[in-house]
Amino acid sequence: MSFDDISALEQRALIPTYDRLPILAVRGEGCYLYDDRGKRYLDFFGGLAVNALGYAHPEVLAVLRDEAETLLHVSNLIYHPYQAPLAERLARWAGLDRVFFGNSGTEVTEGAIKLARAYARKNHPAEPFERYEILAVENSFHGRTSGALSATWPEKYRAPFEPLLPGVRFVRLNDVAHLRECFTPRVAALIVETIQGEGGVVKISEEFLKAGEALARARDALLVSDEIQCGLGRTGMVFEFKRYGLKPDVVLVAKSLAAGLPLGAIIAREGVAEAFSAGVHGTTFGGGPLQCRLALKVLEIIERRSFLEHVREVGAYFHQQLELLRRELAVIREVRGEGLMLAAELSVPCKDVVRQALKAGFILNCTQTKVLRFLPPLVLEQRHVDELIAALRPILAGIQEQSLVASG
Repeated sequence: MSFDDISALEQRALIPTYDRLPILAVRGEGCYLYDDRGKRYLDFFGGLAVNALGYAHPEVLAVLRDEAETLLHVSNLIYHPYQAPLAERLARWAGLDRVFFGNSGTEVTEGAIKLARAYARKNHPAEPFERYEILAVENSFHGRTSGALSATWPEKYRAPFEPLLPGVRFVRLNDVAHLRECFTPRVAALIVETIQGEGGVVKISEEFLKAGEALARARDALLVSDEIQCGLGRTGMVFEFKRYGLKPDVVLVAKSLAAGLPLGAIIAREGVAEAFSAGVHGTTFGGGPLQCRLALKVLEIIERRSFLEHVREVGAYFHQQLELLRRELAVIREVRGEGLMLAAELSVPCKDVVRQALKAGFILNCTQTKVLRFLPPLVLEQRHVDELIAALRPILAGIQEQSLVASG
């Protein structure tokens, strides 16, 4: 079926929850997507940080072919060969002890909220008040199911579905004094993205993170590090929280974990994991053999000596080129991020930039109205960065000129 056929069918058959780009993707290779007309696009969005190894990675394809002929799914009431080894490796990477597997970032966020409340109830049953509050940070995004949505800041996401989960409070971004004020004895957990992704690639300050960790330790609350978008090598670190020497109680991962298949994980320290027991929490599909075997391959590749070094080098080059473009074009207000999780904040809405870039053969993302967010495959090369910068320069210059004319 052609793009026009698929587009028309979707308009009749799908619930319209996505504002799609007008291309019909049919295959991918490396950092490129190809549409049904044969046009090639250099992908700087990476399936929303999922396709960290790019498209059609040969080692991933080899695992898919072999496991497709072996075992796709068994119930979580039966052992299979890959779940425990993957759990052991993830726990070791995070400096923690035990893992629960789910299907997505929002699902493991839900599980972490349940775990925090179960831990509080198990360890503080005699308190004269309930320890159930979850602190999240303004500008955060943790998912779209009811519990995860309750900890997601933008009102446009929450308002249509209220009332949501009670007991979630928001702390002002990087405001340590407000964090201390909010951290009452009722707090069960603080959940924080080390770098806020949907919020525009905004860093949480080291002072704020370390204050949160200290308060959690003092109050026996949990520090939950949401590494769903920024973890697993995206910033040039295995986990971004390690940049600051943090020791969270719970770490959340998903997105790129299984090379494009749904898989998320709650990684927890021993004393916290003990709050869950058989039958208390579960999933039908989470941690299946195909997903776990793929995830083991993903971690194996990330662990290779030069992989993270490559992410840091190309990320630094990309950041530098964006910064040079900012000095040249006033329409770019700020460049920020780490590794290959970068953003350029504009002074004007960036939807038209995404549209023009798509025509030029580049897939970009606009978040927070004015922020170009870049989440390319981690196998990106400097030549790909050069191609994008060369395409962005005239697009942004033209939009800057239009903005100046419009403002008089």
